[in-house]
Amino acid sequence: MTALPVELEARFAVARQIADAVLFEGYVLYPYRASAAKNRLRWQFGVLVPPSYGADSAEHSEQRTECVMEPRRGADLAVQLRFLRAQRRTVQRVLENGEFETVPELELADRVLVPWDEGIEERVELIVPVDKLTGTGIEHPFRSPAREEQEEVLEDGVLVGRLLRQCEQLDGVVRLRTQELPGPYRAVRLVAEVANSSTWQPGTGDPREAALPRSLVSAHLLLGLDQGAFLSATDPPQWAKAAVAECRSEHTWPVLVGPPGQDSVLLSSPIILEDHPQVAPESPGALYDATEIDEILALRTAALTDREKREARGTDERAGAVIDLADSLPAEVLERLHGAVRALREVTAPTAPAADQPWWDPGNDPQVDPDQDRVLVDGRSVGAGSRVLLKPGRRRTDAQDLFLHGRTALVEAVLHDVDGEVHLAVTVEGDPGADLWRAQGRFRYFQPDEVTPLEGE
Repeated sequence: MTALPVELEARFAVARQIADAVLFEGYVLYPYRASAAKNRLRWQFGVLVPPSYGADSAEHSEQRTECVMEPRRGADLAVQLRFLRAQRRTVQRVLENGEFETVPELELADRVLVPWDEGIEERVELIVPVDKLTGTGIEHPFRSPAREEQEEVLEDGVLVGRLLRQCEQLDGVVRLRTQELPGPYRAVRLVAEVANSSTWQPGTGDPREAALPRSLVSAHLLLGLDQGAFLSATDPPQWAKAAVAECRSEHTWPVLVGPPGQDSVLLSSPIILEDHPQVAPESPGALYDATEIDEILALRTAALTDREKREARGTDERAGAVIDLADSLPAEVLERLHGAVRALREVTAPTAPAADQPWWDPGNDPQVDPDQDRVLVDGRSVGAGSRVLLKPGRRRTDAQDLFLHGRTALVEAVLHDVDGEVHLAVTVEGDPGADLWRAQGRFRYFQPDEVTPLEGE
């Protein structure tokens, strides 16, 4: 592959930060041990299985991305297909006669080694002149050959076992073509397809685990133009709305990546994202657990027993890194994670606030003051200090709030989100933990039509 232009490579590097979150989404779930039931059903996103297996299952063997782009004359399209490859690991211990036997676990002083399917990142890269993609376009087959390797396991310099790793052969193809769009603009529709082309035939009753080593896992595309721009799939310019609406993506979703205003790089992800997604600035590192809350995961991980931590370290290197991260987080980082609400209006640069700084800043935005703002409810002014009757509706997504129907609450603040919606932050009267919730800045949230002002307030 020809090296990417320096500027485009820098933009791909930024995009890979988001793509890595996609690539390893749910890779190993808390409590990060192979023995955990939820870690026995993995590889949920962007899995492209061999065609012969997908025909009789709910799995897919292809994904398709369609988008509209405006390449300048002579532009090149950079394509990077990224996916995980399941590498099956077997654990063996050494016998007195020097031979090895396969075991369900091998306990060491610092780890408990267990069988596991490791995820190995693979990439397929190419750069193609956009002009060569017209008509039938191009087809780029690729192959990752089968391989086996072994690793000795030593403890205090003594051989106690070994790890056997095996990868099956992977075959696939990337197809690219463009269709010129009518009109005065030099716009084209790009069709990018990724397919598993393995000829492997499953046996009768073979489980999903038999197909996974021959599958592309978490498959996604990074697309970049050295000259030109991609159009948003959700917010295109008026002239392109009809063309964008005709695009048909299957098992993947294209979004613009990079800072707002940058449109030369596109990520086609098996997880639906918004344009210009960002990794939360407070996040101290990858936790892999399906975008769960960092603070909760870090605290729970740090609370694992020594035995559980040893098993996590023996499950996977990435799981071990999560354990080390949770054990090493300083108090100020946990404080920064605590109570960060990104749905509220931000008026500062997208960096983490100081521990004592709220996410809203009335001094910078005089139109927003949670402690002083009021809102009319049933013709009455409601704000901080008002008492209300809670009457949450069924339209809410949090079913737990329905248990609070008919309870009284004290309004703590009136909040405005980025869409202009108003929310009331409240503490429930009679809740023995109300003072603690208030001290931590944690509240329950209701919209004005879900409360009734109490008489005399």
